[in-house]
Amino acid sequence: MRSKTDICGIGAVTAYGWGRESLWQGLVSGLPGAQLVDGFGETRELPGWVGHIPEGGRPRDGSLHCRALLAAAREAIEDAGANGWTPGRKVGLIYGGVRDDMRTWDGFHALGERLAYRREFIGMMPSTPITSLMAEFGFHGPSMTASAMCATGNAAVLTAKMWLDAGMADDVVVVTTDLSATRQVVRHFVHCGVAVTDVPPLDACRPFQEGTRGFTFSEASVAVVMTRRKTDSYATVLGGAMTHEAHNAMALDPDPSTAIAAVTEALENANADAADVRYVNAHGTGTKLCHRTEAQILEAVFPGSTEIFSIKPLTGHSQSGSALTEIVATCLAARRDLIPAPKPVADGHPQLMDGPSRPESGLTVKTSIGMGGYVTAVVLDAA
Repeated sequence: MRSKTDICGIGAVTAYGWGRESLWQGLVSGLPGAQLVDGFGETRELPGWVGHIPEGGRPRDGSLHCRALLAAAREAIEDAGANGWTPGRKVGLIYGGVRDDMRTWDGFHALGERLAYRREFIGMMPSTPITSLMAEFGFHGPSMTASAMCATGNAAVLTAKMWLDAGMADDVVVVTTDLSATRQVVRHFVHCGVAVTDVPPLDACRPFQEGTRGFTFSEASVAVVMTRRKTDSYATVLGGAMTHEAHNAMALDPDPSTAIAAVTEALENANADAADVRYVNAHGTGTKLCHRTEAQILEAVFPGSTEIFSIKPLTGHSQSGSALTEIVATCLAARRDLIPAPKPVADGHPQLMDGPSRPESGLTVKTSIGMGGYVTAVVLDAA
């Protein structure tokens, strides 16, 4: 049975700092969260632009990855409580991620055949912080890991909604964490021609604008609480859909029909019409292939009054952390009465938003596309 599914709590740890307020203040500043970091240029001797999460969190939580994951989840749960939420009998948890605690694993491999402490080894398992979180709050609902590359956040939110619709859970905490901006990983993405480190983010990442080169690599840990019960919520998840292009491990299919289908099926699932959609919160990586595909979706599905924007010029691309970060941006925009769309820096698509503006009545479709062909769309009512 379909249920009304609301997002009632938000937590965030990003390159802007610890907490959703840091994320919001960063977005409305119009300044990117990335910094020039030694060793991330074309050679180890050169600096490069990357958006690392700064040090912080509770030391006893373990590695920075675990600290960020747990901090985002705790903040979302606390925020939900402040918005009138009380946990039901079955609280589930979905963790979204692609790469595990890479920095700690790098240190582990550096040990060679020497043994690490058992506590350190167990702490590197992706299940450990999830177990800690479930135990801390006494949650006993279903729990799992979701992974759909850069579309992970959308996939996790839609999975949570399916649990709620099916009655498998009364509430679901969704948290996505990606702290994979090591020099090795970033350099591989640069060599693949999609990430850019040699120029500032607003020069590199220009979604739906001329002169775009790609994205600035970043990190994020973001969480939301989803519920069927009445709260002072941020937004309602009306529905969504997922498709797969089955085309290429890296490149998007030149034929946009499968990507378009994800959006039309999402609208059908949400019982919404394209004319009801005021905004598309795009995947918007700034790569030319992503630009082409999402522009084709916009023009094929939506009327000319629907505007498109992407916050990746500001937040960077945190891989599996990106989609939920962008859903959270729409939620905060509704609560703060301001869409933090970046100001364009070059000629762009006629439906590209011209910078920050007060939200108008209508739905938001959040599109996210994962490397390898994952295409997702979530329909949000954040009015």
